[in-house]
Amino acid sequence: MKRLLGVALGVLTAIGGFLDIGDLVTNAVVGSRFGLSLAWVVVVGVVGICLFAQMSGRVAAVSGRATFEIIRERLGARAAGANLAASFAINILTLTAEVGGIALALQLASSVDPRLWMPVAALAVWLVLWRVKFSIMENVTGLLGLTLVVFAVALFQLGPDWGELAQQATTLAPSGTETWPSYWYYAIALFGAAMTPYEVFFFSSGAVEERWTAKDVGQSRINVLVGFPFGGVLSIAIAACAAVVFLPRAIEVSSLSQIVLPVALAGGKLALAVVIVGIVAATFGAALETSLSSGYTLAQFMGWSWGKFRRPAQAARFHLTMIVALLVGLSILMTSVDPVKVTEISVVFSAIALPLTYLPILVVANDPEYMGTHVNGRATNALALVYLVIIVAASAAAIPLMIATGAGA
Repeated sequence: MKRLLGVALGVLTAIGGFLDIGDLVTNAVVGSRFGLSLAWVVVVGVVGICLFAQMSGRVAAVSGRATFEIIRERLGARAAGANLAASFAINILTLTAEVGGIALALQLASSVDPRLWMPVAALAVWLVLWRVKFSIMENVTGLLGLTLVVFAVALFQLGPDWGELAQQATTLAPSGTETWPSYWYYAIALFGAAMTPYEVFFFSSGAVEERWTAKDVGQSRINVLVGFPFGGVLSIAIAACAAVVFLPRAIEVSSLSQIVLPVALAGGKLALAVVIVGIVAATFGAALETSLSSGYTLAQFMGWSWGKFRRPAQAARFHLTMIVALLVGLSILMTSVDPVKVTEISVVFSAIALPLTYLPILVVANDPEYMGTHVNGRATNALALVYLVIIVAASAAAIPLMIATGAGA
């Protein structure tokens, strides 16, 4: 039973990471423009985040120490500082998108302007972080987020041409009037949405929060292999729903209401209510994760007391960091910036920052001083090196493609 309940951490990370506002928006946009021709990127992303998170979780479980604490000690303050700067900036950008996503989902349910919901959403996130225990937080948001399986149900209810979807998935090229630069730009965006750095910092720091030890390495592996592939399947379902409803009509998804439209068409008001609950839960869970990750990264780097297992008075700077991160994100949103646009930019910049976060974990996972007999095996290292090449290539190509395509326009 304990092992079964422990999977909740992996499920929350998948729902809040794979199925945050970034994944919802990016997959729906890609589905409406490219069909399932980029579904292979989701598969590559699933394998990559499983590898990344498994190494991070193993490092935390075996060493019993926080990720950034080890990175600073192993690589030095300068290298760890570059990692921190990139990670913290991406966390803030992603947190902004998640709070905006909560507000947009609540707008669907109430027709109230999202700018009125944004302060409410930020306050609710802070209250949960301040008062709710880690285990309750992860279980509640994880279970509610599972309602996003309605996208998979809706896909079957829409009665698509499965042969056409299969042909799209096996045609690894842009369709219609789309260009190769746009195709690769959105490939990088999907990859960044799958391998957002905060997912790993939350997962590994959560292992410390739950006091994992070397005996829990197997538990870590189960969490990874259950959570992330589940998120990947639902990601493809979101893209497929958009491909069925919007691609034949040449309509590009540009709002949250369009993302949920296929579900409403397939299941009516009840299905719409379920998907709104799922989106609120997923974006709320992701907002919790990104807020916590902001506190985790800075506190671990600076050597401050941190963790939800400590009372706010015992980890004041950790909690203050999260409050400041939420206020910064809310301030950005109140300038009337489009949360969907923030989301699209955040996933691309996640891909840009990946080498700075992936390489240190790979180095530590191979250091016997920290890992003992739990260092990476040959097969893991071979796959890790392949992904290092992919990550560096995606990071290097992201900015030129963003410029060439006008951010995918």
